[in-house]
Amino acid sequence: MIFYVVELSDDWNVDVPSWKYPRNLESPRVSSPGFDNDSKMMVMPVRCVPLTATHCRLRLAWSREHALWTPQQWSCVMFSDESRFSLQSDSRRTFIWRAPGTRYHQENTIERHRYGSAGWLVWGGIILGSRTDLHVQSVTMTGHIYRDVILEQHVRLFRGAMGAEFLFMDDNARPHRANIVDECLQSEDITRMDWPAYSPDLNPIEHVWDMLGRRIATRQPPPTCLPELRRALLDEWCNIPQDQIDNLILSMPRRCKACIASSGRHTPY
Repeated sequence: MIFYVVELSDDWNVDVPSWKYPRNLESPRVSSPGFDNDSKMMVMPVRCVPLTATHCRLRLAWSREHALWTPQQWSCVMFSDESRFSLQSDSRRTFIWRAPGTRYHQENTIERHRYGSAGWLVWGGIILGSRTDLHVQSVTMTGHIYRDVILEQHVRLFRGAMGAEFLFMDDNARPHRANIVDECLQSEDITRMDWPAYSPDLNPIEHVWDMLGRRIATRQPPPTCLPELRRALLDEWCNIPQDQIDNLILSMPRRCKACIASSGRHTPY
């Protein structure tokens, strides 16, 4: 059985919740006998990254700044990130009782840091109408790998094709903020988008990892070893329909509005 970086949603569409930390698939909901539709059900709490008051404030400010961006403005942004895919699960099976419709209430979430078991670390970038090749590696990301492989072999090509309007979004992970990375971005004239820390719900590529994991999980026969998993990741990355990726990018105004509505706290994305 393969485990990947996704939590199953009730209904599959482009706006499902998705978080990038490895876990097992969510168990089916279990209702207590005699409870009606307005009663509580036993489910696993949603696992979210920890947010401080400062994180919420910066997320809120970023969302307000970008809430009115047009599709043309978003079309210039490459959203990127790493994720980890594994053949083993490190999840902890915790169940809670909650009322329907309260999935993302504060009392029904568990905050947790990343992440666990052996597998492949992947990096990808998406932009309206296109995507990068998927980079797969067995080691953790470093500043040197990020500069020499990610920026030089992938991001730089899109900057050259799109020109000065190109914006590169990456999160605040330590390798992304290494001095050698900053120097490379400056020398290649690549503009980095400001990004609030701990905001995977604002990054549409998180849902692409969701799609990728689902496609791998339905392969027959499924991957049973790491080399097979690597081949499956590369194949299925290319097979994700571009219009689905584009729809995720075009959801950015809704993501911003959801973050504003939650005062910078966790959103249903």
